[in-house]
Amino acid sequence: MSGHKCSYPWDLHDRYAQDKSVVNKMQQKYWETKQAFIKATGKKEDEHVVASDADLDAKLELFHSIQRTCLDLSKAIVLYQKRICFLSQEENELGKFLRSQGFQDKTRAGKMMQATGKALCFSSQQRLALRNPLCRFHQEVETFRHRAISDTWLTVNRMEQCRTEYRGALLWMKDVSQELDPDLYKQMEKFRKGM
Repeated sequence: MSGHKCSYPWDLHDRYAQDKSVVNKMQQKYWETKQAFIKATGKKEDEHVVASDADLDAKLELFHSIQRTCLDLSKAIVLYQKRICFLSQEENELGKFLRSQGFQDKTRAGKMMQATGKALCFSSQQRLALRNPLCRFHQEVETFRHRAISDTWLTVNRMEQCRTEYRGALLWMKDVSQELDPDLYKQMEKFRKGM
């Protein structure tokens, strides 16, 4: 994964020259750092560059939304499981209490308490039966989060690094092109070679 190489304008020059000078490498890092600083401080970037990335930014927003939703869903499942267990315990305890009180009361009300207690105990067992599918669902969500989301996150981080490098190259090209005099061959050659 670390061997991934981004392609930006000064890489084109590498086809013609085998190694870059130290000055070129420093200039490249300067423009990359400048772009990273612009992004970190929230300064306004060139509207054409931002507009060209609008589709990518929309997809990134969707990815971040999926990431947040999966985390929220995982937390909700855990909380739901805890509440089901608590409710089932309480329901079972109430059922046992009503049955014991119903055995002591020999009237029609006692028989109703026994029947209600029995129904509550049965209901608590049925409620606990929901726990197995919920555990499976939670496991599936966690697997998705830890595999798909984390793998995509690594890819997004690499892409963001490449985008920073690319936008740094665009800043350099904009800076050089503003000073460019097309009539002077050396300046044109410098621009063509990429520094």
